[in-house]
Amino acid sequence: MRNIFRQNPARVTLGLVLLNLAIWVLQIVPGSVLTTKLAFLPLAVYTEPWRMITAGFAHSESNPLHVLLNMYSLYIFGSLLEPMLGRLRFLAIWLVSIFGGSVAVMYLNTPDTWVIGASSGVFGLMAAYFVVLRAVGQNSQSMMGLIAINLVFGFLMPGVSWQAHLGGLLAGGAMTAVYAQSRNKNAQVIGAIFVVLAFVGLTAYRMQTMLLG
Repeated sequence: MRNIFRQNPARVTLGLVLLNLAIWVLQIVPGSVLTTKLAFLPLAVYTEPWRMITAGFAHSESNPLHVLLNMYSLYIFGSLLEPMLGRLRFLAIWLVSIFGGSVAVMYLNTPDTWVIGASSGVFGLMAAYFVVLRAVGQNSQSMMGLIAINLVFGFLMPGVSWQAHLGGLLAGGAMTAVYAQSRNKNAQVIGAIFVVLAFVGLTAYRMQTMLLG
């Protein structure tokens, strides 16, 4: 296993895939309450804000395809993006995309909505790949079509959080645009922090409006 990690140019991607699969196995253990501990619920943000990220590491216990399709997509796009962007930038895009998906759920769904799944992160990676293609002057039309198809699928399928998909798409695109605009590492860090603070601000504002009714 150690050799697999050493030889793989997308180590973070592989680690995320294995982590998600391991968590899913723990979720389906009889009597496990892990899913309820990790799931995102807008009303829980006041006391358990970490759920905005942990929800992206939990999947449906009754539907193995949920975790398998998300992990397949993560591996495909991660294997392309991580070597190009670097481990830290790739991981930042993944985590902020999940965070952005949770923020969108807060605004576009009811406060008692219960959300799990890494699809917001996957949509963030799709947006990231689209931005990278545009930045290097490659044809991005097919990627745009893939994103559009998946967004429409989320709107049509019951039980799928299109809100999280949209939020992940916007967050992943914003983070990658920051990295694509400058090769200066300090400028990239400052830009990434600005994106994160923007989503934190949106979260704080929505929390206040939920409190006021």
